[in-house]
Amino acid sequence: MAKKIIAALADSTLFLREWFVNPQRTGSVAPSSPQLGAAMARWLPRNPESFVLELGPGTGAVTDALLKYGLREDRLIAIEHNPTLARLLQKKFPRAHIIAGDAWELDMLLAGLPQPVSSVGAVISSLPLLNFPKAKADALAQKIRAVLEPRGRLVQYSYHLVKDRSRGADDFRLLASKIVWWNLPPARVHVFQK
Repeated sequence: MAKKIIAALADSTLFLREWFVNPQRTGSVAPSSPQLGAAMARWLPRNPESFVLELGPGTGAVTDALLKYGLREDRLIAIEHNPTLARLLQKKFPRAHIIAGDAWELDMLLAGLPQPVSSVGAVISSLPLLNFPKAKADALAQKIRAVLEPRGRLVQYSYHLVKDRSRGADDFRLLASKIVWWNLPPARVHVFQK
């Protein structure tokens, strides 16, 4: 128990430091709570062979939840823009495919893996899309749509609690939307389907 508390404090400290360096890219002052991670992880694909693409995993709080909910580590592909956080993730999740790169280049990054991946069953996004212009969020959404399997899901959270469509989700069908109050700050999880 003490090791978990120390690890959580270390992750929070690192996250806060990286937020100070670039608040627009980091988007939050604290890692996601276990409750937020669980709210996102419950939307994993049913097929255990499907890959899951995580965008903006930070220190791995949501990643932990994905694995606890049954995602095989070797089926996880995570794209983290911050190289410091990407190195931390590579140590924590050695069997996952951790990529230090830009989510807006996800198509090239997936094609550049040692065994290229052309489709994923779900995209789990912690990217602060409201920090980006609508046109940029829409461009990312088109790339996500292109790699999702038929009926694949996009799970995105936002600190904007009003139940409206998430930025970049115009071409998806809304399946669910829920506020997770036990998070700092509270967040709304949107689930969209291709």
